[in-house]
Amino acid sequence: MVTIGVYGLDGESFLQRLREADVRVLLDVRQRRGVRGPEYAWANSRRLQAALARARIAYEHHPELAPTTELRRLQYAEDDRRGVGKRSRRELAAEYTRRYTAEILDGADLEPIVSALSSSGTGALLCVERDPEACHRSLIARRLTERHGVVIEHLRPS
Repeated sequence: MVTIGVYGLDGESFLQRLREADVRVLLDVRQRRGVRGPEYAWANSRRLQAALARARIAYEHHPELAPTTELRRLQYAEDDRRGVGKRSRRELAAEYTRRYTAEILDGADLEPIVSALSSSGTGALLCVERDPEACHRSLIARRLTERHGVVIEHLRPS
């Protein structure tokens, strides 16, 4: 499995990264499947799904793995306290990590995802942040590794 964000990529380089990793299914773990800014319009749900279909990559939305609005606000408050923007964040707040794990991840059944990977090939966890350490997808990836032995590679912009 791989993880990938939106920031720092354009639509073509995003698809190229997925092709290079032989991704067969993209698992969108965003709560809101839109991205602000015209440079990221390609990542809005309908456009992204159409591009993936053309590339013969399956798409699944997993809202049960998305952070709640309250959790996102908690992270934004910490970003404000640290003086960093969402697009320049390098790590998650400790309280966000603790709460996301307890409130979302601990109750999530990841077995269907793991089972689907074994039959469908490489999967990709998608969210928006450039760096996985700044995104909840890294927490999901860590859980998949720790509990299910899934090998993870984090795809990053060049």
